[in-house]
Amino acid sequence: MDTGVLEPGEALVQLHATLDARPRPENVAVLVWYVLKHELGEDERRRLGKVARVAGRWNGLTSLPDDFASPVGGARQVAATSRLFDVAAEVDADEPASLLSFAQAVGAAIGFDPGRPDFLADRLNRHDRAAAGMDISKRQYNRRFRALRRVTGKAHTLDMEQRKRHLTLLAKTGFATELTLDRFRADPGAACFIAYFTAKRKLRRQFTLSGRDNPFDEIAELLFARCRRSADTDWWMIAQAYPTPEVLARLTEEQRGELLGRWFRTMRSTASALESLWAASEFDRERMVVRRGNDSSTWNLLCGAYNTARAAWLSCLAATDATGLLDVACPGKAMMLMAGDLAAWHLATGSGPHPDTQVWAALPLPWEVLDGRATCTAAQVVEFCEIAGIDPHRTGWTGPKPPGPVGTFRPTPELVHGVAVADPVWAGMLRGAGAFSGNPIKATHAQELSAGIPTSVLPESTGHPHPD
Repeated sequence: MDTGVLEPGEALVQLHATLDARPRPENVAVLVWYVLKHELGEDERRRLGKVARVAGRWNGLTSLPDDFASPVGGARQVAATSRLFDVAAEVDADEPASLLSFAQAVGAAIGFDPGRPDFLADRLNRHDRAAAGMDISKRQYNRRFRALRRVTGKAHTLDMEQRKRHLTLLAKTGFATELTLDRFRADPGAACFIAYFTAKRKLRRQFTLSGRDNPFDEIAELLFARCRRSADTDWWMIAQAYPTPEVLARLTEEQRGELLGRWFRTMRSTASALESLWAASEFDRERMVVRRGNDSSTWNLLCGAYNTARAAWLSCLAATDATGLLDVACPGKAMMLMAGDLAAWHLATGSGPHPDTQVWAALPLPWEVLDGRATCTAAQVVEFCEIAGIDPHRTGWTGPKPPGPVGTFRPTPELVHGVAVADPVWAGMLRGAGAFSGNPIKATHAQELSAGIPTSVLPESTGHPHPD
């Protein structure tokens, strides 16, 4: 990200690009400064400038990637297949559908069907190859079949990884990544709020006993207050990333209805993906602690997207006075899997599983409720929340969760597997050595780290560092 001296228009273009990336909030604050510097009051300049200056720590160096992992396309598989078949490749190697079309077109020469790529069951035997007029040896036929099978497999893998990245962004930003640059430019104030707030939501989770800090921090509050004061604020654009009751109340009935439908479709499709993973795995539903064989990364990714969609759907229901629908069907939250070491830390401090886990375990599974295979009403949810000792509304089980206290901005820590370390140089070295990963330190790095591993102090249950 280029955060040198920028004109407001240039900064807006870079702000728009952050929606599909993972910049540090302080870097986004720098861009916000350049967009709004001629419009800020004295107190706003002071508060925003204080955060923007943090981006210059360590001369701007950070060990953390500024983007989510992007799937690798099938260019290598296409190139190898093109050489083998001696054909020119006209294919978008980053598009799964294009890869499958390529495999089907090229595979026609050997009777390859992308829908039947099994090497043992779907190859043609000698008689079938002769009947198809193939004048190649069995070895050459097998080589070509394997190459096409790799292209087909890559297409399916690429499609899955692209869906995962999309769901990751959905969980963090809502529908903000679908906002066009032209719409962003039309309302710089709303654009600045969306870019900063979503950057806060995309912060990596730190190893702690408590929940995350409220992403709506003092800078988000400052930028949102500017939106409130403007008569021309694009509230529909803000609602894509921040569908709170206050924002939704400023939309038209048609806009609220459209968002309600979009979030419900998203919730159902994500719940369906959760069901598939649930059926293929063996989960500890009572504790939701990772077991061997659990794909916790994918499960937690899907849970994040589902819970984001569910929370937005509940907000839309409340905004459209349609909460009576929850008396018919009130699908519950989906609980993420917790790492074993974090679960042990909770147990050692006497805190145990989160009360939400008890409610999750008692209710019908969300996808069964959404498909009509099980009944779960708001009354049932309230009953089990009371048994668990939690307020069903304030915890977001039966309605939009009330806003919490405005968060305090804190510089983005250098994290290695969730543990904050002293600076980006150490972070890069520790990550390369495999520190905090649960595996032994790599032998090639053992000598470098023989003096000990410097880390920041571990957080207390409040989530804040405890001084020695």
